[in-house]
Amino acid sequence: MAATTQLAHHLECYVDTARPPAEQAASLNFITSLVKKDLLTIEVLVKEMRMCLTITDNVIRARGILLLAEVLTGLSSKPLDNATIHSLIGFFTDRLSDWRALRGALVGCLALLRRQVNAGMVSASDAKVVAQSYRENIPVQSLAQQDRKLCFELLECLLQRYPNEVASLGEDLFYAISEAIDEEKDPHCLILTFHIVEALVKLFPDPSGPLATFCGDLFEFLGCYFPIHFTHLKDEDANVKREDLSKALMSAFSSTALFEPFVIPLLLEKLSSSLPLAKVDSLKYLNYCASRYGAERMAKHAETIWISIKHAISNSLEVPAKSFTAEPLVGLGFEENEIVTEALILLQNVTMQNDALLLSLIVRDEDINNVINSIASHESYTNIPSQGRQSLHAVGRIFCIITKTSMASCNRVFESFFPSLIKTLEISMGSSSKDCTLKANSFSSKRFKFGALYFCVEFIAACRDLIMRTNEHDEKFGTADETCCYMLQSSAPTLITAFCTTLVQISYNTADDADIYFKVKGLQMLATFPGYFLQIPKAMFENVLKTLMSIILVDFDKPLLWKLALKALAHIGSFVDVHLESEKAQSYTSFVIEKTISLPQDDFDVPFPLKLEAVFEIGASRPNHMLRIIQGLEDAIVANLSKTFIHGDLKAAEKTIQLLECCSNKIISWIDENGGLEEVLCRFVISIWNCLEMCKDSSNQVQDKGLLDATMTAMKLAVGSCSEESQNIIIQKAYGALSSGISIPFKDSTDDSSLVKLETLHLFEQLDKLSPIDEWIFSLFASVIIALCPRTPIANAKGILHLFMTALVKGCTPAAQALGSVINKLGTQSNEIAISTACTLEEAMEIIFRSKLWNIGENGALRGSGTSQSSKVGLTELCLGFSSNKLLQVHAITGLAWIGKGLLLIGNEQVKDVTKIILDCLLADDQVDASELRQDLLETSRKQPSVMRTAADAFHILMSDSDVCLNLKSDSSLSRSMLFRASAHLISNAPLIVILSEAKKLMKVLLDGLSILSDDILDKDELYSLLLVLSGILTDKCGEEAVLENAHIIIDRLSRLVAYPHMMLVRETAIQCLLAMSELPRPRIFPLKSQVLQAIFKALDDPKRAVRQEAVRCQHAWTSTA
Repeated sequence: MAATTQLAHHLECYVDTARPPAEQAASLNFITSLVKKDLLTIEVLVKEMRMCLTITDNVIRARGILLLAEVLTGLSSKPLDNATIHSLIGFFTDRLSDWRALRGALVGCLALLRRQVNAGMVSASDAKVVAQSYRENIPVQSLAQQDRKLCFELLECLLQRYPNEVASLGEDLFYAISEAIDEEKDPHCLILTFHIVEALVKLFPDPSGPLATFCGDLFEFLGCYFPIHFTHLKDEDANVKREDLSKALMSAFSSTALFEPFVIPLLLEKLSSSLPLAKVDSLKYLNYCASRYGAERMAKHAETIWISIKHAISNSLEVPAKSFTAEPLVGLGFEENEIVTEALILLQNVTMQNDALLLSLIVRDEDINNVINSIASHESYTNIPSQGRQSLHAVGRIFCIITKTSMASCNRVFESFFPSLIKTLEISMGSSSKDCTLKANSFSSKRFKFGALYFCVEFIAACRDLIMRTNEHDEKFGTADETCCYMLQSSAPTLITAFCTTLVQISYNTADDADIYFKVKGLQMLATFPGYFLQIPKAMFENVLKTLMSIILVDFDKPLLWKLALKALAHIGSFVDVHLESEKAQSYTSFVIEKTISLPQDDFDVPFPLKLEAVFEIGASRPNHMLRIIQGLEDAIVANLSKTFIHGDLKAAEKTIQLLECCSNKIISWIDENGGLEEVLCRFVISIWNCLEMCKDSSNQVQDKGLLDATMTAMKLAVGSCSEESQNIIIQKAYGALSSGISIPFKDSTDDSSLVKLETLHLFEQLDKLSPIDEWIFSLFASVIIALCPRTPIANAKGILHLFMTALVKGCTPAAQALGSVINKLGTQSNEIAISTACTLEEAMEIIFRSKLWNIGENGALRGSGTSQSSKVGLTELCLGFSSNKLLQVHAITGLAWIGKGLLLIGNEQVKDVTKIILDCLLADDQVDASELRQDLLETSRKQPSVMRTAADAFHILMSDSDVCLNLKSDSSLSRSMLFRASAHLISNAPLIVILSEAKKLMKVLLDGLSILSDDILDKDELYSLLLVLSGILTDKCGEEAVLENAHIIIDRLSRLVAYPHMMLVRETAIQCLLAMSELPRPRIFPLKSQVLQAIFKALDDPKRAVRQEAVRCQHAWTSTA
């Protein structure tokens, strides 16, 4: 009884239109679940609903029928017996004539017709009755959009699932569909109608059947939608795209060849439209439909299509680039829009479909032949008028496309045009390569008519593309039976000789860039044909290589020629290696690789940066080439580094920097992308360490910071690209060099009593700094440590930490960065980190923060901790100025910042202590009179290191997104938020005069804090405190420079805070700050005026009166800036 009462309640809820939609949905779900769980049968449900299914009240009846239909939709996989399905489909079919309850009837029919066999399906006879009722009772176009969509879904379902029964309706079916889709405009419905037409034509494949009678009328409805013009996008249409509609219409157009007499003329007509969209769609549809209609039907349209393609290409080209570059060009470099692209695709496909017919049309075309005949009248590219260049490009692109289509097309093009082009170039064609007896000096650049050169090279390039493509599919061509093969074999030696000779003459004569481009391209194409197709004599191939290499070595003052030659050499190198051309590969190694390897060390006149560019480009052509190149670079680096250390050769130092930068910026990145050369990188790093060990006792003290930085960068990148096994070899080598090479006493032991003994450090004896060789060893060792992966073991880790601490206070920043990296590695979640076997994070923190490694003497000198006549200090004490030596304090603060960086990235709480120490350093001069400090701030020259400036820089290190000392990326958003919260406390409690002293450095921290702390309501007090600090900076003259530099960021942050919901004082203060910003120089703030006024406009309606008053004042101030 209770279940019946609940059912009645939910039935009543659903049919009651006054109930909220959520309640109605819940009632539907409840009823459906009862049936699914077999707590309620369909028969009982229908019996309970009989009144609302047959009641005369239209609204209740419509809701009741819809409820039953929706329940059945939810039961699509629940098995139902045939009798039940028959009864239900009969009921919903009858209801199709009840237009007031039509939606429920449509949903019910769809739910039943879509059921699968295993759940019970509607019988064929019942489906036919549904189709008949649909035809007789539903005026589709008079219905609302949602009902029309359901009608189309029902019709599509019938066509797809009950095709035979629907087909038996005969002509009535065509009439029904024609009436239904006539003048439909809704996007959702249109896609369905296009699918319906596609499904309909599949029912009547017989070309003499009923479809032949009605296809004209059917297409009349379809044709009016082309091209799809979809501009009015409603919210409900957001998931329907124009591309989807267009594809559906295109499928309908191509669904039957019977549409061909109607579709093709329409598309050709629209192709002449002035609308680019119509042209593009016409070309796409022509391409798609032609492939479906077949060659026989399309033959009668071939000439019209060809003319349309020709005009589309010729009339749609855009202005080319002003000059030729080393980058590959398409044709002559004219910009090809989507119309041209689609026209060329169509040309390719219709040529493949009927090559003989299309090629006959093209070969006989008057416009094409006029262009070919005109090429002899222009000596150079620059002499050709703009219209002529456009015609050359268009014809060249057409030839290129059809030549690459098939071997038959390639033969026909070569047969028809290639001999005349060779004749225009005044080059003879022999029967074989042996007939090439012309001497090199018989050629001159004047004999090359540019048009003939362009077409000739494009023909050769297209033929090569075809051969290479067919080679990939093992369809090898290349006998003398092929016309194109014979012609190329006959002319290639002479062409190579001509191109090589004229390129050499460019050294003495001026030439057009276009002329240079196509001669180099011609050589590249001829040299990279597979040997089975085109036999280039070895002497000829080597002549190509020698010519291109001579350009690299001699013509470096001609940028275009030089870059083109380099790219051609790289392309040839890749070809001979990939395609196993062994004889050519040997020649390439002898004439190109060997010379390239020697470039960095030989005395060629080529500028050194160009040498390195050539080295990389040729090496990058193939891994085996890169292997040889890296070996050569390694030798060059070691040789120049040795010259620098032993002889103090400054030129060698500059070369070494460039060599290392080439390795860092290009070589190592290439290896990372391509892989397979890891052992080379390992050997490269070991070689640098070997060089350093050999040169450590040299009397020359190398102090070139640029050279050290370049070496460190290359070291980090190379080590980071190695495997753990290789890194283990490297760290052992580096550790050996460190333990034997530095002047600071260091024992290979983990005993704390014998780790590091510092000699007395006196500022004026220069012992507060590392010796140059110590700095090199420390810096490179730090680079290795930074680049190591966490699992690579580090010998004597505690001793190294102590040693880095020593280097840190001597000003070795890489040592500090390495400490941060070690902290970062130790803080990872993995328990397999090898460092931790020798040193844990806790032990490292003990060494860094709590060990008293040094003593301070009476005169402020820093000594080793073994001395007992002075006070013991650690890193914290040095940062806080326990030593009178300010330089030591500056070094200690910088080191602490990098250590804090490592802590921050692992989210360690001790980063707050680091921040506190740095802020204490920032406040170190708090006892100085404010007016005296303000005067110091206004002075522009600072000759001595400033503790306050260093502390401000330390904040920048902490907050910046830098991976200088880190090779492990971690999610640090929580850590950063924590740090900003701590920084807000510290900054807001600092005297304003101290903040102003380093406002430029602290501004980024402050602004980032405003952004991050505004996300959490718990940070509202810290946010307000930072705002007050910003307000003080804005209203003080000393902060003006920092404010002007960051004006746009400040206004962005403040504009967001104007609407801060959690604290009225924040909103009020933000507006006051914006008011202060209005007094900055007008040129700086005027571009930001609209952003400010937009934010203030919202604040005028703030619920708090104080905020509204400030908003009015601010609006007035900013409005008056106009």
